[in-house]
Amino acid sequence: MRGVEFVSDFQALLSGFEVALSGTNLLYCVLGVVLGNLVGVLPGLGPTATIALLLPFAFTLPPETGLIMMAGIYYGAMYGGSITSILLDLPGEAATVVTTLDGYQMTRQGRAGVALGIAAIGSFAAGTFALLGLQFLAPGLAEFAVRFGAPEYTVLTALGIVLVAYLGSKAFVKSAICAAFGLILAVVGQDPMTGTVRFTFGSTDLLGGFDFAAIAMGVFGIGEILYSLENLSKENALPGRIGRLWPSVKDFAQAKWAIVRGSVTGFFIGILPGGGAILATVAAYSLEKRLSRTPEKFGKGTIEGVAAPESANNAAAGAAFIPLLTLGIPTDAVMALMFGALLLHGITPGPA
Repeated sequence: MRGVEFVSDFQALLSGFEVALSGTNLLYCVLGVVLGNLVGVLPGLGPTATIALLLPFAFTLPPETGLIMMAGIYYGAMYGGSITSILLDLPGEAATVVTTLDGYQMTRQGRAGVALGIAAIGSFAAGTFALLGLQFLAPGLAEFAVRFGAPEYTVLTALGIVLVAYLGSKAFVKSAICAAFGLILAVVGQDPMTGTVRFTFGSTDLLGGFDFAAIAMGVFGIGEILYSLENLSKENALPGRIGRLWPSVKDFAQAKWAIVRGSVTGFFIGILPGGGAILATVAAYSLEKRLSRTPEKFGKGTIEGVAAPESANNAAAGAAFIPLLTLGIPTDAVMALMFGALLLHGITPGPA
């Protein structure tokens, strides 16, 4: 019986490829990926705003074509955000914040091309893994994800905060205090479930809370710019050329298991509503640091610190389609927009 189901799933996968590789769909896929890379490079824009702006345009397309284009934007933004994270220490997308920890240090060491190359390889491998998981594991994983309730989400959130504190290169207590301060900033605004207004002090501008991209730009980008202006010298000047993009055999040998572990970690966290690419990157980076024989190198330009989170965010992006298509549950804002696009086309994702 399982063999028959496997053959059926494989035939469905092939038919899906036939649809995706038709001339029009392939063109819109390329268009979406290019747009995604552009918005990923531009800090503050992100895939959510871009897909929201293109929803009226997507409505004029066939359902599968519109979904392919928006998925291309989402995937493209995952990699586009890593470019500025690696080269400028400026996260282009929220899911690439962790990449700045080692990616920018590799740039300072003259290895920017290798960092960009391993990020691309990890993104491709993780995206392929997520595609296969979406096709063959979706029903079982969706049944697992729907069992998550308030207690599980509380534990998951607490785990994320602890992992963030663990990632700090300084004392754990100081990192935990910073994570707690971030949690305080996150509760400002209107509660998404009850509509209760929290800590806005009467300001309508704070109803939507603090924008994560703006905070990330301020913490990572502006601070680095001011530091560089204060310490202008040849010793800490960045190299003028990116250099070779293809990692060496040694680089790939160091990063291959980080890519595998990051892909698996990102995939299983991505299927959880509320998990998302951000938590997946934090978990993958923390796992890699924990398993490494030289954890002291993390945060100082180790290639595993780029490969793991970049693989995790792309795997999580692919896994996010599982609860959307099988349960009708969007896991983040981007999936909610895609859910709305499908509804506009008269398609209701879910068990029915």
